[in-house]
Amino acid sequence: MTSNLRPRFWERIPLKKMTPAEWEAVCDGCGKCCLNKIEYEDTGEVEYTRVACRLLDGASCRCSNYENRFQYVPECVRLNPKTLMRIAYWLPGTCAYKLLQQGKPLPDWHPLITGDPDSTHTSGNSMRGQTVSEVEVDEDDWDDYLIEETR
Repeated sequence: MTSNLRPRFWERIPLKKMTPAEWEAVCDGCGKCCLNKIEYEDTGEVEYTRVACRLLDGASCRCSNYENRFQYVPECVRLNPKTLMRIAYWLPGTCAYKLLQQGKPLPDWHPLITGDPDSTHTSGNSMRGQTVSEVEVDEDDWDDYLIEETR
């Protein structure tokens, strides 16, 4: 954790008032938001696939080119307090941004709680080692990679 974070800021500071460093620290590094999803227009249901964005590093569950991601993946969603309201329905139930937006606490395995940057992985709450890059799978075949739950 970086020293420029206010103590337990996530419990006291609304998402829209967090510093950029605090906002980034809220991410638990699960990689689930970088999974390609299938959204059914008729029902609005969203299903997750193991097919990940081409920039997702499957070992770290972090973007391999975060600063320049929009140059390579123009459809990448910039998550901020405004977009969070619009896209929360397709974020996993464990997403720290979504939980805080809903007034819920962070899970006990979250790195801000544990102080361990690997706690999301060691607790089994990340996609580490479970993804395949979208460059390897045709979009028509994504339904072959559905995952039942994203916890």
